[in-house]
Amino acid sequence: MPELTRLHAGHRPAVLAFELANRAYFAASIPDRGDDYFDQFTDRFNALLAEQEAGICAFHVLLAEDGSVLGRFNLVDIEDHTAELGYRVAQHVAGRGVATATVLELCRLAADRHGLRTLRAAAANQNAASQKVLAKAGFVPVGPARLDGEPGTWYQRDLTLQPN
Repeated sequence: MPELTRLHAGHRPAVLAFELANRAYFAASIPDRGDDYFDQFTDRFNALLAEQEAGICAFHVLLAEDGSVLGRFNLVDIEDHTAELGYRVAQHVAGRGVATATVLELCRLAADRHGLRTLRAAAANQNAASQKVLAKAGFVPVGPARLDGEPGTWYQRDLTLQPN
């Protein structure tokens, strides 16, 4: 059974393998991170861990039983009991409810472990799968967004009013 766990230094090789294996899949619905992202992966990964240590963000990975990464689920810009949710799942588990179940689990963790009251997430208009995940997880559209210049929608979930 997959396990959602907080990101740590030992996850670096598995996260890199996940990003490389799914690069083309992700680029079909969101802008590609570019070669520099992979060339500087270790430095970027260490910077994420430093942000997490500072309490600015909380990064999580969904791990398969073999330790491979099935998805990344992040709470970023934690401030005033609010954070932005970001996530991505491996192509081979997409469309199976993995993202929805894990977003719901992260909503519970956000409230219980991090004391958050509100989560926000943005989805590109062309990313119907992400919009569906957010809707199933109790997020509601709250306004227009721009994601790397592309039109999208901001979604929000009030963790104090909606059941976790």
